[in-house]
Amino acid sequence: MRKPIIAGNWKMNKTLSEAQSFAEAVKTAVPSKDLVDSVIGSPALFLAPLAWSLKDSEVQLSAQNCFWENEGAYTGENSPAAIADLGVQYVIIGHSERREYFHETDAEINKKAKAIFANGMTPILCCGETLETYEAGKTAEWIEGQITAGLADLSAEQVSSMVIAYEPIWAIGTGKSADANIADEICGVVRQTVAKLYGSEVADKVRIQYGGSVKPENIAEYMAKENVDGALVGGASLQADSFLALLDAVK
Repeated sequence: MRKPIIAGNWKMNKTLSEAQSFAEAVKTAVPSKDLVDSVIGSPALFLAPLAWSLKDSEVQLSAQNCFWENEGAYTGENSPAAIADLGVQYVIIGHSERREYFHETDAEINKKAKAIFANGMTPILCCGETLETYEAGKTAEWIEGQITAGLADLSAEQVSSMVIAYEPIWAIGTGKSADANIADEICGVVRQTVAKLYGSEVADKVRIQYGGSVKPENIAEYMAKENVDGALVGGASLQADSFLALLDAVK
C-alpha cells in the first residue's frame, strides 16, 4: 500500500504572521505520519521560521521551487543545499505556473530533480496538459513526454521514492476539475510511463497525486481511485480548517 500524501501549495500567498498562525493551528492537529504525509508548500521566505516552529510536529515542509546548483552567481535563486539545511523534506518542481510564466523546460526540471535528490530531499514533480491538448485527445502523449524527460537519468531507487503530481492546467485555479475517473486514467498514464521506463515494481511504489480544484468536499472521490495516492492542493490549503479537513478525509 502506498501511503497517501496531501501537499498544500500556498503559491504566492500569506504574510509571515499568517504562515506562523497557520502552523500553530495545524501542528498538533494533523494525523500521524503513519497514516498520511501532511505537507505544506510554503513560499521560500517562510521556510526557515516554519521549519523551526514545526520541527517536532507531524507536518512536513516543501519548497515551491529551487535552483539546480548548490551555490554560485545566481541572483534571486534558492539553493537546494540551503533549503535542505533547514530540514525541508520536499521541493515542488515543474509546476505549470513555473513552466508557463518562467519558461522552465523539461531539461531544467530534470536538473532540479537531480539536485534535490543529491541534497537528501524528495521532488514533487508536476506534469499536466492545456485544455487545447486535452480536447485534441493528446493528453497521454503529452504526459508521457513530460515524465520521460523529467525522470531522465534518475535511478530506479530515486524514482520509486519520489512524488509525481498530475495537474491538468485547465483545472488549476479555475474551479473546474477533472472528474475522478479522468484523474485516475491520467495518473494511470503516469504510472504506465514509469513502468515502461523502470519496471512495474518501481511503478507500484511511486506516489502520484492529483491536483486541480481539489476540496474537502471532493477529495474522497479522487482518493478512492487506484492510481491516485494523494493531492497537491492550492486554494483549499490556505485555511487551516480546510487543510485539516482534507487530511481527515484520507487518513
